[in-house]
Amino acid sequence: MIAVQRVTFAVLAVAGMAVAFQSPVLTTSTTTTRVAPSSSLSLGMMRDNPNKGFFPFAETTATNKNTNMNKKDVVTSLSMASDNEDSSGSLRQLLGVKGASKETNIWKIRLQLTKPVTWIPLVWGVMCGAAASGDYHWMWNPLDANDRDVMLGLQDASKGFVAMILAGPFLTGYTQTINDWYDRDIDAINEPYRPIPSGAISEGQVMFQIWFLLLGGMGIAYGLDVWAEHEFPTVLALSIFGSFISYIYSAPPLKLKQNGWAGNFALGASYISLPWWCGQAVFGTLDRPVFFVLPILYSIAGLGIAIVNDFKSIEGDRAMGLESLPVAFGVEKAAWICAGSVTLTQLGVAAYLAFIGEQTYAAILLALILPQVYFQSTLLLPDPIANNVKYQTSAQPFLVFGILATAVAVGHHDFGV
Repeated sequence: MIAVQRVTFAVLAVAGMAVAFQSPVLTTSTTTTRVAPSSSLSLGMMRDNPNKGFFPFAETTATNKNTNMNKKDVVTSLSMASDNEDSSGSLRQLLGVKGASKETNIWKIRLQLTKPVTWIPLVWGVMCGAAASGDYHWMWNPLDANDRDVMLGLQDASKGFVAMILAGPFLTGYTQTINDWYDRDIDAINEPYRPIPSGAISEGQVMFQIWFLLLGGMGIAYGLDVWAEHEFPTVLALSIFGSFISYIYSAPPLKLKQNGWAGNFALGASYISLPWWCGQAVFGTLDRPVFFVLPILYSIAGLGIAIVNDFKSIEGDRAMGLESLPVAFGVEKAAWICAGSVTLTQLGVAAYLAFIGEQTYAAILLALILPQVYFQSTLLLPDPIANNVKYQTSAQPFLVFGILATAVAVGHHDFGV
C-alpha cells in the first residue's frame, strides 16, 4: 500500500509538468491559421469588378451592404491571422524552436540561443534522480506522516531548484549555444532564421555566452557539492564530464554528431543519465551499479528520441556529410531503429523491476509503454518526417512518466546492506 501511495503521490505532484511536453508551441508548426482560399478568391473578384454583382440582375442596396460586410469580415480574419502568427512567432523565438519571429533585442536573442524548450527533459531528469535517491523530503506529505518536516522539505526544495537551474539554463544553455556555433553552416541550410546564421548576434557575443554559462555552471555545481557536504565533488565532476561530452559532440575534430550511433547515444545520455545522477547525488549517493545501469538503459531510449530529431534535418545533414542514422540507413530503417530502442529498453527495465519484487511499478511502466507503441505504429513508422513533432508530443509524456515511475521504484526499494 505504501508503494502505491508513494507513486500515486509522485505522479499527482508532477502531473502538471506533462503539459510542457505537449505544448502547442511544439505542435503548431504545420497548423498556422490562414484565411480560406475562397475568401481570397472573392476579394480578387471584387477588386476586378467592384460594381458587379454575382447574380444576373442589378445589385440592390442589401446586396451592396452584404458585400461590404463580407469584405470587412475577410479583412478582420486576415488581421487576426497576422496577430496570431506574430504572437506564435514571438513565443517560438523565446523558446528557441522553429517558426520564430525575427528579434533584435540582444537578451531575447541570447535566450533563444539556449533553447529553453530543451531545458524541460533535464529538469525532469533532476526530479527523477531526487526520487531515486529515496531521501527527498516534502514540506508536508499528506500520504506519509513521517515526511512532514517543513524546514527540511524547504531545504530540499531549494536544493532541487538550484540543481534544476544548473541542469537547465546553465549547462543545457551552454550545450545549445556551443552546438549552434559549430552548426552555423548546417543551420544556414536547415534553420537560417537561427540567431548565428542570420547575423543577429556577433561572434564575440556568442563566445562570451558560452564561457559565462560554462563557468557559471561549474560554480553552481561546486556550490551544490558544498551544500550537500560531499567529500568528493560529485556534482562538479558530473558537470565537467557532461560539458566535455557536449563539446566533443558538437566540435571538431571528434564531433560525435557526425556518427549517428555515437552522437545520438551521447545526446540521450546527456538528457537522461547526467541529470538523473546529478539529482541523486544532491540528495543521496551513487554507490550501487543499478544507479548507473538504469539511467544508461534509458539513455538508449534517448538515442531513439534523438533519431526522431534527425528526421527534420536530413537534407542539411546529407549536404554537410553528417552520417545521421536516417541518412546512413534510410528513413524507414531509422524509424524502426528508433521504435525498437525506445520500446525494448523500457520492456527490459520493466522486467528488472518485476525481478526485484517491484511488481506494482513494473505494471505501471508496462501501462505507460502501450500508448507509446500505439503512436509508433500510427505516427512514427508510417511517416517519420511528416509526423516527427506530433509523435514526440504524443508519445514522450508516457516515456518520461515511465522514467519517473522507475526512479520512484528505485528510491522505494530496499536493496539491503
